[in-house]
Amino acid sequence: MKQYNVAVAGVTGAVGNVLLSIMQERKFPVKNLTALASVRSEGKKIKFLDEEIEIKELSENSFKNIDIALFSAGASRSKEFAPHAAESGAVVIDNSSAFRMDDEIPLVVPEVNPNDAFRHKGIIANPNCSTIIMAVAIKPLYDISPIKRIVVSTYQSVSGAGAKAIAELEKQSREIICEGKKVINCSVFPVQIAFNVIPHIDVFLENGYTKEEMKMHNETRKIFNDYNLSVSATTVRVPVFTSHSESINIETRDKITVSQARKAFLEGSGLTLMDDISNIVYPTPLDSSGKDNVFIGRIREDISVENGLSLWAVGDQLRKGAALNAVQIAELICGIKS
Repeated sequence: MKQYNVAVAGVTGAVGNVLLSIMQERKFPVKNLTALASVRSEGKKIKFLDEEIEIKELSENSFKNIDIALFSAGASRSKEFAPHAAESGAVVIDNSSAFRMDDEIPLVVPEVNPNDAFRHKGIIANPNCSTIIMAVAIKPLYDISPIKRIVVSTYQSVSGAGAKAIAELEKQSREIICEGKKVINCSVFPVQIAFNVIPHIDVFLENGYTKEEMKMHNETRKIFNDYNLSVSATTVRVPVFTSHSESINIETRDKITVSQARKAFLEGSGLTLMDDISNIVYPTPLDSSGKDNVFIGRIREDISVENGLSLWAVGDQLRKGAALNAVQIAELICGIKS
């Protein structure tokens, strides 16, 4: 099997760490790994397979002889350095928001639109984590009938906001439970996250939606190449460490029965069905954490509209919502069967 020189930009971050572990788990054919991060991490070492690899500072000269460059270093660094990687001959798979809505750059979920990956001009964009989870969940239904409208509410874990957000939830929980504090300091989130939910992810826009909510609208339309599809999202941060949950209500052109939907989910790619309410079986964040698939349950006909279905989807946003999707794109363009 052909081997590839791979660079990981943002290797010390949460997604960067998961990228390394997933490449090892899936035996991605890495010939040489280049670990890249900010100057603060230069000289430190990370372990990949049985080798200790020294971290180098990310720069425009980091990509000589690199075949695949996996970026998870933030949008500003992607905008600055990804074009240099592509000009050096690498295929960039970028996990930030930098290029997602660029008409010249494909936005890819391998279970949904794999062919789009092959029209890249050096850069492929990874969608937002919540968009990926929803896209994988609705694809089997879209294959039965075009979807006209989606109303989705997300319940997003704190790890989606980074390591400092995890620490804030831990700290606030200890202060409330162990120390009995009534006044809680917040630095990452605008209000207390422990024992609370926050209906606000990313900045508010003029239309009243947040940037995160509009990502789900815009990115879903691009992935499905269906600009008649409308998505209304409410994104909520919840005091859960890992995995995002989504309540998804869809309206289709043609009627899809619950039994048709269950069959489609059982046969769909990247999905696990947990849908047996008589035995209290449905997916929770604990079920999906550390797992690759998107989990589906609570499937029911929507009683408020003629051709509607409601369902519950849960996925690990660090894996399928970010790192796994990127590695799957790399496998796709390298012709590797997963």
